[in-house]
Amino acid sequence: GPDHCQKFTKLVCAEQCSARCHGPKPIDCCNQHCAAGCTGPSATQCLACRDFNDDGTCIDACPPPKIYDRLIQQEVMNPKVKYAYGATCVKACPYNYVVTEGSCVRSCSAGTKEVQENGVHICKPCEGPCPKACDGIGMGSLSNTMAVNSTNIDSFRNCTSINGNIILSQHSFTGDPHYNVPPMEPEKLENLRTVKEITGYLMITAWPEDSRSLSVFENLEAIRGRAAYQNQYSLVVVNVNHLQWLGLRSLKEISASNVMVKKNCSLCFIQTVNWTRLFRSKAQTNTTSRSTCPQQNQACNQTCHHQCSEDGCWGPGPDMCVSCLHFNRRGRCVAQCNLLHGEPREVEVNSSCVECHSECLMMSEGSTCRGPGPGNCSQCAHFKDGHQCVARCPHGVLGDGDTLIWKYADETGHCQLCHQNCTEGCSGPGLSGCRDTTPNSTLAVGVVGGLLVAVLVLLLIVVLLRRRRIKQKRTIRRLLQEKKLEPLIPSGQAPNQAHLRILKETELKKDRVLGSGAFGTVYKGLWFPEDENVRIPVAIKVLREATSPKANQEVLDEAYVMASVDHPHVCRLLGICLTSSVQLVTQLMPYGCLLDYVRHHQE
Repeated sequence: GPDHCQKFTKLVCAEQCSARCHGPKPIDCCNQHCAAGCTGPSATQCLACRDFNDDGTCIDACPPPKIYDRLIQQEVMNPKVKYAYGATCVKACPYNYVVTEGSCVRSCSAGTKEVQENGVHICKPCEGPCPKACDGIGMGSLSNTMAVNSTNIDSFRNCTSINGNIILSQHSFTGDPHYNVPPMEPEKLENLRTVKEITGYLMITAWPEDSRSLSVFENLEAIRGRAAYQNQYSLVVVNVNHLQWLGLRSLKEISASNVMVKKNCSLCFIQTVNWTRLFRSKAQTNTTSRSTCPQQNQACNQTCHHQCSEDGCWGPGPDMCVSCLHFNRRGRCVAQCNLLHGEPREVEVNSSCVECHSECLMMSEGSTCRGPGPGNCSQCAHFKDGHQCVARCPHGVLGDGDTLIWKYADETGHCQLCHQNCTEGCSGPGLSGCRDTTPNSTLAVGVVGGLLVAVLVLLLIVVLLRRRRIKQKRTIRRLLQEKKLEPLIPSGQAPNQAHLRILKETELKKDRVLGSGAFGTVYKGLWFPEDENVRIPVAIKVLREATSPKANQEVLDEAYVMASVDHPHVCRLLGICLTSSVQLVTQLMPYGCLLDYVRHHQE
């Protein structure tokens, strides 16, 4: 009929309408905060809100926690404050959510941690390093992941809080060939042992065959349920037939949603748990049942340890109790605390056995302490500074105004302030008790003096080594460029034989062969000039012994000429050694033969 036709809220609107409308006339325009049409012009007549719904009224933002007071010109608390929860403004966030500045969120931002004050979860800046929070399944980097598997299990190492869910399914342990995910080793589950909080839900439908409990979750304290499986379950353990007990011994709270533990045919102790102790809402329920295994057909022993209370247990032993019948000592239920006997001495605090501080004197009669900490000792084991027991009195501790605090122990073991003029501590009252600063001053002077001498010696060594190196360079330059000549001008005069240096055979040391020819062999060697503390790399040309006297004379004449030539493009003759085989000593060219160098670099 005509009443069921689709109504347009955009195409038929008048030009004056900035958004949608419910008719073609200008008076039919919807309010600017409406998102999908309306029945009238008011913000309370929207079919859906563009931003937030505040008790049926569409608004752009929820009332903030603080407002500006124009009279006192300061921000004051808003008595009509509301918090953004999804697309709705609420007066209070759900219990399992975190309250921030005007919003209900699932997790705190970086640099803050979640704490509970007056029954409300809030975010506070961390004091020191924050507890490590990691993305869970369905959040952040794991938003498109179905379950914990071999590719992401390492991302949970050392995590204390999981922002999201933890899901362990059959594919976690068998792998997924379709996505090229290999099977996960059961030992990798140890990465989950540090988890204390899950903001979403915990779901387990598969578990390693050789494990009889969920012991890797023994430190799990709270499941918030801010996201729920099928929108109703925050703890799900189903179809794990070899599981014998849960082992969630630290679990104290399931903030929201329900529990489903069923079809685990070997699971015991589950019927003993008082789930209402963990729930935070009367609407929460648990669906727990045990199916008998066909191959076993046996009933399990569900008797909790005698130190467990009526709230039941997570497994066998006094450390698996949901709550203790008498006292709790570091997660283990005991009949009594070590108040007067046993070590270490303890004190009862809220049905828990808390150790006395190490600075408390162990008493044989009466209690050792009245509570935890060094300020609740009955007597001090060493000294007492104010109300605190300490191992020694303050010795140069920085106090108010950047002043150092010095104290001494009196006859009764109480720490007393030193005289204000005692700058290095004291052993008693008054100026007479000040410690002598002479030994410390002498020690300081000795240390400073020793360091100064060491620095001076080091500088002296550096200077001497530098001077020695400079002297060696000058000596080498003098030996190589001695009696430098003017540019060579043909004059017809005989060569100046005074420039020819005669070397001793002991001044030369041959190394490897550089080349050989018709007249002799050329060696790479070192020249140790007599009375000089240097060594110079040289080329030593040794003439063949079979060379005729005439050829030797020609070589000597050539040497006389070379000794008198000084030109940058001519290899200088440094000297000649007149042994059975004449040896010509020239400067060593490190790049070898010029012809070979040109051939090698011709391209």
